[in-house]
Amino acid sequence: MKTSTRIFYVLVVGLIMGSCSEYQKVLKSTDLDLKYTKAVEYFEDEKYNKAYPLFDELLTLYRGSSKAADVYYYYAYTNFHRADYLLAAYHFKNFNNTFPSSKKAEECAFMVGYCYYLESPVYSLDQSYTYKAINEMQLFVNTYPNSDKLLECNDYMKELRQKLETKSFERAKQYHKTTFYKAAVVAFNSTLNDFPDTQYREEAMFLRLQSAYELASSSVESKQLQRFIEAKTAYFEFSDLYPESEWKADADAISMEIRRQIGLIENKSE
Repeated sequence: MKTSTRIFYVLVVGLIMGSCSEYQKVLKSTDLDLKYTKAVEYFEDEKYNKAYPLFDELLTLYRGSSKAADVYYYYAYTNFHRADYLLAAYHFKNFNNTFPSSKKAEECAFMVGYCYYLESPVYSLDQSYTYKAINEMQLFVNTYPNSDKLLECNDYMKELRQKLETKSFERAKQYHKTTFYKAAVVAFNSTLNDFPDTQYREEAMFLRLQSAYELASSSVESKQLQRFIEAKTAYFEFSDLYPESEWKADADAISMEIRRQIGLIENKSE
């Protein structure tokens, strides 16, 4: 090893050892002001893993003091920057409840919803955190109607609702694809009712018609007439709303078959 390289190596090791030694001294110190100052310093230097145990200890030691709110604020954000969004959401919410008159209460209330927003997964997975994010953001909008975060909140909620909309529609399509037509009809109705302005409305209404027809066709004789009538209603709703649809010809063909089947059933019962 060259002398210059060896010297550099020794210097780096020395700096690391010195840094570790300094941090251990801070951890073991009984000087609360020193711990707080160093914790803030680590936080501002984005050394969140070093700041975390200090703020965690100071939470208890400063409880009831004038610094309690500041320590808790930093602690919540330390969790956030460590990407522990669920724990951060809990502490942001608790900050808002514990220090409602703080100037930072509004910011922390927003961060609760934002943390859950970051935890919201792709539409195909469980959407519990999506619902939590929407609920917390709606609560924020209702509580702080003059906040400068309203537009941002509304954008996030729109994105989250679109995710729920896509999940609802894709679930219904899966029922249709796997020939669970009764479940498909129910699921398409849910999508159309829950998301009246859905971007998938035209396709959902056509697939609901197809599902309703297939359900009627495969039903026992005693249920066929009623289900064909329901399929006919689905056709009228689709064709009235989308007379120029790319699926109109297919829908018309299904309608003709529905009328034929209804005629056969009615003639048979006479």
